Amino acid sequence: MTEANAETSTTVMPELLRRLAQELLVAGGAPAAEASVVAEHLVEANLKGHDSHGVGMVPTYTWSMHCGACKPGVHARLDSDRGPILVVDGGRGFGQVVGREAMELGIARARELGLAAVALRDCHHLGRIGAYAEMAVAQGLVSMHYVNVVGHPPQVAPFGGAEARLNTNPYCCGVPVAGGEPVILDMATSTVALGKVREARARGDLLDDSALIDDQGRPSGDPAVLLAPESGTPGALTCFGLHKGYGLSLICDLLGGTLAGSWPVNRDYDGPPTVYNHMLAILLDPTAVGDAEVMAQQTNSLLDYMRSTRPAADKDAVLIAGDPERESFARRSAGGVPLAAGTYRSLVELAERFGLESETVAEVRAAGQQ
Repeated sequence: MTEANAETSTTVMPELLRRLAQELLVAGGAPAAEASVVAEHLVEANLKGHDSHGVGMVPTYTWSMHCGACKPGVHARLDSDRGPILVVDGGRGFGQVVGREAMELGIARARELGLAAVALRDCHHLGRIGAYAEMAVAQGLVSMHYVNVVGHPPQVAPFGGAEARLNTNPYCCGVPVAGGEPVILDMATSTVALGKVREARARGDLLDDSALIDDQGRPSGDPAVLLAPESGTPGALTCFGLHKGYGLSLICDLLGGTLAGSWPVNRDYDGPPTVYNHMLAILLDPTAVGDAEVMAQQTNSLLDYMRSTRPAADKDAVLIAGDPERESFARRSAGGVPLAAGTYRSLVELAERFGLESETVAEVRAAGQQ
């Protein structure tokens, strides 16, 4: 959601939004401690400009708890320990909880051995994958994350295809930068994340025609062709970068799904619609590879070289992966998070269904009247 859509949005300050998300999750069946972790993660996604992975997910999460697809109270279980290779079962617990626990195991092992691979399987939606890369870089580690998405039918068409066979399958990589902000590349392998389609529909906006195809394989920017098709047959998201995004998406399904999770994408899932993730995370201590001072100098020199590029006519500057999130975080921390009209309405309606009449809910209602 762009800040320019303020006339169709409600701005809520981050702490109020976090309290609302936590109260809704608790009302939906989550223990308070877990609800706090999940709410913090979701609001941070909003603050960093990733509304697709923010509090707009709360209704989905409460539905998943209601139908048994998400199992609150479950923690990560270490199923296999082979030195640098750890296999962790998420037990369909909150991804933000079991994902953090799995990363803590991997970080400790990488700091001990210089390298670790964590295969995390069977967890509810992990949320913004960049959060896990940020955990690693905070400890001076490089991390790479290959994630697949299951729990519902495919929603992304492979390059050259007219129907869905994949899902949004995120890829993420984090690189620490001595004396500076880390590089965090965090992206869906689809042209846009599914949540961005949801947010565009909540705002009443169209996407670029390259983002979607309808049920006949024709390009479309209308979120309805995927989320509410008139024909009853949904279209699909496209892969970013044509065949290149398709190739990376397939790799994420092979490494995150087949290897780590033993569950690649399929059309035959017959459980309640939800979002499950599997992730292969590879963590590396760069000091085990080369001289730390030399790497620090070369890394900063390379980033400075990128930033010194003369910007294109329609751009202010050349950015590094992670810069847009940091800029959004600073802006929204001070000025609040703009919620699309549909997202705001869904949260207020969820509070009504749960019968919540707290001071938090009253404050959120008041924000909507300003």
